[in-house]
Amino acid sequence: MSKRKIFVLDTNVLLHDPSSLYRFEEHDLFIPMVVLEELDAAKKGSSEIARNARQVSRFLDELMHDKNHAQIEKGLPLPGVRGPASGPAGSQGSGRGGEPASGKLFFQTRPSEAVLPGLMPGNKPDNSILINALDLQAKNPSRHVALVSKDINLRIKAAIVGVHTEDYHNDQVLDDLDLLYTGYKELPRDFWQTHGEKMESWQDSRGRACYRIKGPLVRNWHVNQFLYIPDDDDEKGLELVVSRIEGTTAELRVVRDYRAAKTSVWGIHAKNREQNFALNLLLDPEVDFVTVLGTAGTGKTLLTLAAGLAQTMDEQRYREIIMTRVTVPVGEDIGFLPGTEEEKMAPWMGALMDNLEVLTQNGAGGDWERQATNDILAKRIKIRSLNFMRGRTFLNRYIIIDEAQNLTAKQMKTLITRVGPGSKMICLGNLGQIDTPYLSETTSGLTYVVDRFQGWPHGGHVTLARGERSRLAAYASDIL
Repeated sequence: MSKRKIFVLDTNVLLHDPSSLYRFEEHDLFIPMVVLEELDAAKKGSSEIARNARQVSRFLDELMHDKNHAQIEKGLPLPGVRGPASGPAGSQGSGRGGEPASGKLFFQTRPSEAVLPGLMPGNKPDNSILINALDLQAKNPSRHVALVSKDINLRIKAAIVGVHTEDYHNDQVLDDLDLLYTGYKELPRDFWQTHGEKMESWQDSRGRACYRIKGPLVRNWHVNQFLYIPDDDDEKGLELVVSRIEGTTAELRVVRDYRAAKTSVWGIHAKNREQNFALNLLLDPEVDFVTVLGTAGTGKTLLTLAAGLAQTMDEQRYREIIMTRVTVPVGEDIGFLPGTEEEKMAPWMGALMDNLEVLTQNGAGGDWERQATNDILAKRIKIRSLNFMRGRTFLNRYIIIDEAQNLTAKQMKTLITRVGPGSKMICLGNLGQIDTPYLSETTSGLTYVVDRFQGWPHGGHVTLARGERSRLAAYASDIL
């Protein structure tokens, strides 16, 4: 059997990643006519899907430029990869450091001769794609034919009628979510015995203890990664952050403990180790980009908002806080919302209001004082829609993107590249609550940026592990 495979592309693959045309290495691609019809129907509008549909059409137009019908029937040669690949190398894509595409692109130029079982009519787009795949299998018995689709139901139907199917893997950041960078690591008990022989120590300008050590473990660390030795019966534990790495030498700094009574951040304290790590990143002026993962109730929004208010209101480091989120409804959509951009976004920002209430009620004073505080904060906290972010540049802003797990890698890139000098961006999310079709835990844009920013000196990540809402919420998380 020939090693060159034939991949039949479903419409959703092209709409999800227009550059997927260039991600299949030496293998051939086949695009049914019904896929071109669906691309044409999806091209109108200003949504991400419409933009992707138009981009696919431009790519196809470039490939077909100056080609006659005979050349199209023989297959159009596919050039090298457009832009950086977003997934691992393999049969679907060159990935980082892989070979460029060298296969051919075929279109359906004649009606298919294959017939589906009578219970599956061929006038539906998905069934028409299945007919094309069956026809290719019959005409190319020596070639491996596979239908590539992000539609699970289509893959189920294809398996039933005998067509091999695959998900689109090239946008998959990791093979297993357990491999995702957590931002911290426990040190072995004998760490100082194995790495402290030639250790140097000093205090930085803020009075924090710093260490320079050398040893084999250093190669597995990243800048802004947190290291800790837990408490035991004999001695108190230690929490450090990696500030610099050169080969097998690393500089470590003792992190500030925001669990102590004298180190509150806008009236709140870290309640566990991971929250303390998150506050250290959120309050570090040298860190421009922070990602915080965690399940419901771990304190992502509260910590981020408290750190933002402390730096905006008290330290005057940022001019204002901008908060936004992906507007994906959990239940039935309630339709269009009246008012300005901020008024339309208000129903989606219940988490912001809940956490603001916690932060403003910590201080002393009556209802009048709290209302005055809320009025002042309202002028420094702006609610914005993601739909109007394109083309903007944010200067000296503290930007919070909530529910970031519902963003694609391309959308995440669009948002991060809006950040101007003096600004800081924080992306919050729970990978277990993805509400967007065709996105999974391993293909989410949030997973993508956590993996890609790993080790950047001005970026940091923390995965919050423990819920801190209430005993009822904690018990419900365990048993339900």
